[in-house]
Amino acid sequence: MGTNTQIEHPVIFFDGVCNLCNSSVNFIIKRDRKKYFRFSSLQGNYASKVLPSEFINRKALPSLVLLDNKLNIKSSAALSIAWRLNGLWPLLYVFIIIPPFIRHFIYDIVAKNRYRWFGKKDQCMIPSPEVKDRFLD
Repeated sequence: MGTNTQIEHPVIFFDGVCNLCNSSVNFIIKRDRKKYFRFSSLQGNYASKVLPSEFINRKALPSLVLLDNKLNIKSSAALSIAWRLNGLWPLLYVFIIIPPFIRHFIYDIVAKNRYRWFGKKDQCMIPSPEVKDRFLD
């Protein structure tokens, strides 16, 4: 997918077996009243079709990838998502001024320990019927 491709609904790719990631998806769904975002697990077929292989063919999956008009990863993805949520969450976008190597370092600490701190499931989450149409696989 080209970096200048316009897409109607940005896609949030998440680690489908990670409890923190699944909780984050539910958090986003509740605060995305305009139903702007779509979702796909990094372990799913859609992710393997549209994401570069370095995101898919790794033992340690990234915890969050946002495909908007470009690929955003780590803290950049999280801040870009917050920018689109309802409420005061867009105020978090001010942290984008922090150099990415600092933001990503902090993000990486949480991502590296996410299974240990929050646990993981044996299989990817199954979306409820109310939000199933927002999941791409």
